[in-house]
Amino acid sequence: MKSSKEIIVIFLFLLAVFSGLFIQILLSLPKVDTLETYVPSEATTLFSDDNKPLARFHQEENRRIVSLPYMSPFIKKAAVSIEDERFYLHHGVDPRGILRAIFSNLLKGRISEGASTITQQLARNLFLTRKKTVIRKLAEALLAFQIERRFTKQEILEYYLNQIYFGHNAYGIESASYLYFDKHAKDLTLAESAMIAGIIEGPEIYSPYKSLKLAKARQKIVLAKMIDLKMISRQQAQMAYNEPLNIHPENLKKFGNLAPYFVNYIFQELIENFGEEVVNKGGLRVYTTLDTDMQVAAQDTVTYFIEKEGLTYKFSQASLLAIDPRNGYIKAMVGGADFEKSQFNRTIQSKRQPGSAFKPFVYVTAIEKGISPGSTINDELTTFDVFRNRWNPYGKWIPQNFNGKFNGNVTLQYALEKSLNIPAIKLLEKVGISSVVSMAKRLGIKSHLTPSLSLALGASEVSMLEITSAFGVFANKGIKYEPVAISKIVDRNGNVIFQNEQQGKQSIDQNVAAVITFMMQRVLSNGTGVQGQISRPAAAKTGTSQDFKDAWLIGFTPQLVAGVWVGNDDNTPMKGVAEVAVCPRMWKNFMTKALEYQPVLKFDPPNGLYSYNICLDSGLLITPYCPKTRTTNAWFFENDAPKSDCNLHKFNTLNNIEEDDERKEDKNEEGY
Repeated sequence: MKSSKEIIVIFLFLLAVFSGLFIQILLSLPKVDTLETYVPSEATTLFSDDNKPLARFHQEENRRIVSLPYMSPFIKKAAVSIEDERFYLHHGVDPRGILRAIFSNLLKGRISEGASTITQQLARNLFLTRKKTVIRKLAEALLAFQIERRFTKQEILEYYLNQIYFGHNAYGIESASYLYFDKHAKDLTLAESAMIAGIIEGPEIYSPYKSLKLAKARQKIVLAKMIDLKMISRQQAQMAYNEPLNIHPENLKKFGNLAPYFVNYIFQELIENFGEEVVNKGGLRVYTTLDTDMQVAAQDTVTYFIEKEGLTYKFSQASLLAIDPRNGYIKAMVGGADFEKSQFNRTIQSKRQPGSAFKPFVYVTAIEKGISPGSTINDELTTFDVFRNRWNPYGKWIPQNFNGKFNGNVTLQYALEKSLNIPAIKLLEKVGISSVVSMAKRLGIKSHLTPSLSLALGASEVSMLEITSAFGVFANKGIKYEPVAISKIVDRNGNVIFQNEQQGKQSIDQNVAAVITFMMQRVLSNGTGVQGQISRPAAAKTGTSQDFKDAWLIGFTPQLVAGVWVGNDDNTPMKGVAEVAVCPRMWKNFMTKALEYQPVLKFDPPNGLYSYNICLDSGLLITPYCPKTRTTNAWFFENDAPKSDCNLHKFNTLNNIEEDDERKEDKNEEGY
């Protein structure tokens, strides 16, 4: 009798202890109502201009939230079959599963198998630690009961599939779908769903990026489970197992595979404007200006020329930038040879001497001042007075042309298309250094420009973004747009928090832009960029810096301006890049691909330009006595046109007599 009383006392004591423990656990549990307003950290997603995902920014958890209707029915079935086959029958805890787990753990002498339902897993992931203890399991069960009372099975499954970890920093089914198969969760096939569901139990073991063999074995188990539960037929399972899986290991890269330099550039802009917390956890949807087809063309071009010609002509780096001049949208960006080896973006961060690519700023200043393309200037050996310094104690500068030769009197048009140095320097002196600096700033050059005569030859360093954008003003009828990489940003709730509404600014007169464009077209048709000629109206300027450390071509059509550069980060000289026209050929390669399916647009012809036959030696109208080798057809503004005949050449019977009506041509029929 005494023994029975002791047993009762012990039982009541234990009951009191467990009751107290139960009440303590119950009181300490978080409120499941918070699940209704719970907002998990969500990755920021970048999209191209045609809404293709480019990359995701995140810290601990790369997640994209989607509702249940936007998940494939196969992934719902696959996850339930392998993780909780009695999900639709239990009320948060599965007694059968508990008994099975207890028996297994007793046999092994340790907690090795759980009986966690999907609801319990959700409770653990949201509210508890993953430490395997009796108290935690009890808390997990109590929370599961409360969740089941508060939410429907469909809501629980949606929370679960958005919360669970799928490996490689991918949280939630949408992120996992993109990570492994580069598609939306709603588009997952049965085969893909079975593989992803199989990953849940051990992401570091069953990821196909870790072991495709183990992933396939796990997929087979999931498919077999789905057969047992009559979710699919054996035939469906066999077809799914045999289906080739198109996985995308390149998606493991942080900044994406298509445009890593562009994506990194966007990332830095977002951090600067919104902060790391919002960018990495706020679930922003960032719509960029990148054109994926143009980006592929840009990357292919840079890769091809570095691999095929870099070793021969001694350059190890190249960059390419393309912008739509009509709105400033950056359409393609390749900042170097290999992003994995160097994240330094040579289109944005690098400042290099543009060489002769700077000359259009000198010529457009002259045009704005009323100096005509047909005006002549003497290309001869010239000594210029410059500031004295320790490198030039006498204050004298005697520059040369690229080929070491001089041409005598030439038109500005000819000087630009052949990239002659002496005429450019003389023209800079004539229009004023400060005027050229002011013009360059107006067009978008932000870098410091040293006010010296060497400015005409591109001695001051600029970025590719600056000079490419500035040339876009010529292409866009004198209207300037700042370069833009982001068109719109939407927060996780669908609110537009940024919209690009930039208005263009008329930086130079429309006709001034038309005239410089007219002049630069001949760089491609007759000048230093002839190997860059494409089958549509285009204009450009080449550039080579001192000692061949840099080579450029910046060119444009009405709808696209693109710059290419080759060189070396350590400034070692290249070999023969100008002679073999590496940059013109690079530019042509890119533009041909980028504009393949774009309409052929024409530049507006300049107004007020008249064509005259002139004598180069005098700059005046030709006479029958001017040597044919010293005559040319040139374009003038009416106020700047020659009014009198050449007074240098007298009667010479060796000369052919020219007809009087050839001396002056009327206004061009096309409206020049």
